[in-house]
Amino acid sequence: MNYAVIDVETTGTSPANGKITEIAVYICNGTDIIDSFISLVNPECQIPWNITRLTGITNEMVESAPKFYEIAKKIVEITANTTFVAHNAAFDYSFVREEFKRLGYDYKRKTLCTVNLSRKLIPGLRSYSLGNLCQDLNIPIEGRHRAGGDALATVHLFEILLKQNETNDHDLFSSRKGHLSEEIIAKLPGSCGVYYLYDQKGDLIYIGKSKNIHQRILSHLNNRLTRKAMEMSERTASVDYDETGSELIALLLESEEIKNHKPFYNRLQRRSANNFGIYMDEDGNGYYNLQVRKIEEDAVPVTTFNFLQEGTEMLHERAGRYSLCKSLCHLDDHLQPCFDSRLGRCLGACEGREDPETYNQRVLEAIKPWQFHSPDFFILERGKNQEEMAVVKIARNKYMGYGYISTEIGGASMDALHDCIQSRKDNWEVRTLIRGYLKKNHRLVKIVEF
Repeated sequence: MNYAVIDVETTGTSPANGKITEIAVYICNGTDIIDSFISLVNPECQIPWNITRLTGITNEMVESAPKFYEIAKKIVEITANTTFVAHNAAFDYSFVREEFKRLGYDYKRKTLCTVNLSRKLIPGLRSYSLGNLCQDLNIPIEGRHRAGGDALATVHLFEILLKQNETNDHDLFSSRKGHLSEEIIAKLPGSCGVYYLYDQKGDLIYIGKSKNIHQRILSHLNNRLTRKAMEMSERTASVDYDETGSELIALLLESEEIKNHKPFYNRLQRRSANNFGIYMDEDGNGYYNLQVRKIEEDAVPVTTFNFLQEGTEMLHERAGRYSLCKSLCHLDDHLQPCFDSRLGRCLGACEGREDPETYNQRVLEAIKPWQFHSPDFFILERGKNQEEMAVVKIARNKYMGYGYISTEIGGASMDALHDCIQSRKDNWEVRTLIRGYLKKNHRLVKIVEF
């Protein structure tokens, strides 16, 4: 069996936003190096100063280097029929796959991580970073943080690991675990979406989401870090998936599907959290009432908390800051009038002295930090391909659903945006997911208000 020991230097840590600046490939058979390829790569973007300080690779050095598409054929050919080996293989493999993805090519290889192998075969070391492993195992390493030097050191480490495997446990060097066939694994897409793992009886055991379905499922199958992970790996017999293109839609679909199907391993991972929420209702007199109570299946809270006291303290703070009636906030035993009214801190809503419209406006201001930036808007980002956009709809501060639309009409037709939406159930969890996603990715999505 031949192995392609690979190391890449990059402009950052995320393959979605980063580019490769150098790549080294050593083809070995476990004892000898039989071929190699090393090249700087023009990333067609600026290299951050902190990356240059770490690697020594400057913008001037890569200016005349080949672009990735110019060496792509060589990489495909030299790594054909090999297992992709790297120190922290998920990092290097994801960058190589992403570079090929930009060229419209789906690059797939079996992978093997020397970090994981080292932990299994040489337990108890102080650190499993490449530098510390080389120091502990007396492996020469020249050109640290350069692709050629790191890849060659990884070759020597890999040879030691092969020799260390005295029991000839071939499973340690297998690129997969469980009962999935190579044919099934080969067909898994390297795109964003939701995936479903089934056991041999056909029972759904796990639902997850990933930016790279192929790589994430491989990581599940190779995960030997915990007993539960190993058990799930061994039980996995088949897989299904739903490509979404959009990471936000993948998050929303994953949440919905877990709630609907409650797979065994998802239930084991869910912790008891967000048990209480602040709810808003309108009473018979037209006043908005706020109340902290236990999370209900079919009611959507304004915000959620782990503990009753946490929610109660927050509602007390909001009521005090915005002169809200403690009685209408269910904090004063629903006294009429409330105690604060006698002290002048409540403006009289509990006695009908303040009109509902004025009072309700303050309630809306009090809960504004937990609401969306606008009550009615669409979130647009790239869909499953360049010809379509993914669309998520928020109306009256509620999650309405998602859909897809052609890029040709998406930006010009408001009716088309409304019509493409498939209705989905609103709940506190999806609102939290959407707010968190917008906060993290506000520069990468387009917001269209209506």
